[in-house]
Amino acid sequence: MFAVYAAEPSPDDPLAALVVGERPDPEPADGWVPVTVRAASLNMHDVWTLRGVGIKADQFPMNLGCDGAGTLPDGSEVVLHSVISTPGWVGDETLDPKRTLLTEKHQGSFADTVVVPARNALPKPASLSFAEAACLGTAWLTAYRMIFVKSGLRPGQTMLVQGASGGVATALIQLGSAAGLRVWATGRSDDKRALAQELGAHETFAPGQRLPERVDGVFETVGEATWAHSIRSLRPGGVVVCSGSTSGANPGAELQRLFFLQLRVVGSTMGTRDELRDLIAFLDVSGVRPQIGLELPMDRAKEGFQAMLAGDTAGKIVFTR
Repeated sequence: MFAVYAAEPSPDDPLAALVVGERPDPEPADGWVPVTVRAASLNMHDVWTLRGVGIKADQFPMNLGCDGAGTLPDGSEVVLHSVISTPGWVGDETLDPKRTLLTEKHQGSFADTVVVPARNALPKPASLSFAEAACLGTAWLTAYRMIFVKSGLRPGQTMLVQGASGGVATALIQLGSAAGLRVWATGRSDDKRALAQELGAHETFAPGQRLPERVDGVFETVGEATWAHSIRSLRPGGVVVCSGSTSGANPGAELQRLFFLQLRVVGSTMGTRDELRDLIAFLDVSGVRPQIGLELPMDRAKEGFQAMLAGDTAGKIVFTR
């Protein structure tokens, strides 16, 4: 079958390991189902896989792609949940110490067919296109959990999104605005700040810019480059919700502000199957739709990876079949 895969780990030149070609057809295990992929979205996790981060050397070659949407053998349209817990795990699967994602142990969704546990294929409403649904399983689910499960923010409060153009950031802006929060965002260029406002941000700022007032919550995926600004931007008792560190994982501690202002720093990773189900329902009834910045046929996947590595993003990058 056709697939886009990582042939081997390539820490210094990830695109050198990227192959567009043929791979063996998957064999579903008991309790697993084959999904014919119609669309799949790109995540930074796929770049890390190419670099060999979070995957053992003996797992290569590995089909890339955490997210996707497609059809079951009976024609049912489904959205993929990429967090795979161990058999018998009960409760929040993101807390399962032996959980894994597609592309870490199991082959991913950048292929004609992907196999997943039956519970990981959730019904796709007709109101969502395959391309839109393919954005939900990682970036949008991460954003949903950050706001609605981890932050504790309420409608009318103010949230700051650091780095306004990536998949998680654009989802945070759209979901926060739809939930009645006042959304502020930072962006590195006029174009990125304009995009944030188009998606629902009430005000935008340059990175590190002093804000008109302190905010109730900051949503962090950038890390080292924005961390000090995030902590300084919080009102007493405010919260930082962090789900990534794309610029580096060595932020200044800012410990005096942390304890003196009684700030909270909350980690968040992906989301649960039930949270994905709720996210799908929220989009179905609200009309909110993922911002897709670039849509390409899957055989042009390298162009999508190049755009992500260059920071040339304006929402999600989606590959279609």
